[in-house]
Amino acid sequence: MRTLIYTAFVSLDGVVDSPGGGSRSEDHRSGGWTFKDIEFRPEAYEIKGRETEEATALMFGRTSYEAFSPLWPDMEEFAALKELPKYVVSTTLGEDALVDNWGDITILRSLEDVAKLKETDGGPIFIHGSATLARNLADAGLIDRYHLLLYPVLLGAGKRMFSDTDKEKQMLKLVESETYANGITKLVYDVAH
Repeated sequence: MRTLIYTAFVSLDGVVDSPGGGSRSEDHRSGGWTFKDIEFRPEAYEIKGRETEEATALMFGRTSYEAFSPLWPDMEEFAALKELPKYVVSTTLGEDALVDNWGDITILRSLEDVAKLKETDGGPIFIHGSATLARNLADAGLIDRYHLLLYPVLLGAGKRMFSDTDKEKQMLKLVESETYANGITKLVYDVAH
């Protein structure tokens, strides 16, 4: 069974939208909020390096895939992820929209396809960006772990990490936490299934 891990930069009020900057498809008035007004402390991002080492595959929703696929394949900081298998969860993306310089890419058409993928052998699959996908996966009980960097900022607007769907309570187990001098808090939770 594979582990599905959602990794996110999140504001204290739950916004995960455009942390590194706005894009043409998702212009956010606070785009780039992870780099504005908060002192850079490299130790706060140590978990991102670990994620790169641990990942055996990546998963995206269509919008994040369309934002990342033109950029990430040629970015030095994501070179270790280039040849990893990628999964894009979309009901509308066509095979002709897939880039050919970013490893094997498979389109999954449903949450049931994601559930079947989780049942296969292999290591962790990390979800980057993809707020809508993450909300749907969480509502379906498919996320196994959260890697969060919580920022001491209230953004007020933007895509939220969690939906407001009325569902059963879901317990999380804190497995790692640390607060840094710049106010960022690392929180790693396992989901109790």
